[in-house]
Amino acid sequence: EPAVAALTQYYRNNIPAGSKILDICSSWVSHCPLEFKDTMKRISGTGMNPLELIENDQLTDYEARNLNVNPTLSYDDDTFDVVTCVVSIDYLIHPIEVLKEVRRVLKPGGKVIISQSNRCFPSKAIAMWLNMDDRQHLELINGYAKYAGFGPGIAYDITASVPAGEPYNDPMFIVEISK
Repeated sequence: EPAVAALTQYYRNNIPAGSKILDICSSWVSHCPLEFKDTMKRISGTGMNPLELIENDQLTDYEARNLNVNPTLSYDDDTFDVVTCVVSIDYLIHPIEVLKEVRRVLKPGGKVIISQSNRCFPSKAIAMWLNMDDRQHLELINGYAKYAGFGPGIAYDITASVPAGEPYNDPMFIVEISK
């Protein structure tokens, strides 16, 4: 799928070898490049379903936690170089609290990479999200980050290019925020 490939390539180009990564809202599939398992110091995952997390062979460790019920992270302060959140910020009902925790566990100079598509499960997304366009989604994510104590983020359109004539409509965006 082109959107997943674009995100994987973004990670490959923007997460340095030897990093400690936390993927929040993680599941059974990882969007990290396959080589990350060997080139990163640690890839941790926090997600709702322990059965999915155990199947994610990229993770070096994981914790099952519903961040909508308990928006805290069980990791020490200044632990991770990078925190990722793949197309899931729209499902968090306490995104500012979660991002405050992300800020706490990020090392100084670390970064958050929040990816976002215009696809979602409408029954799971917060109501406000459903009435916004792509640009508004990016502005909302940046606003969440601001209220969580981060400076301004930078938004990127990483939508995959496909051959002419191919039907494709799956945009992918990144908001990258540094601590």
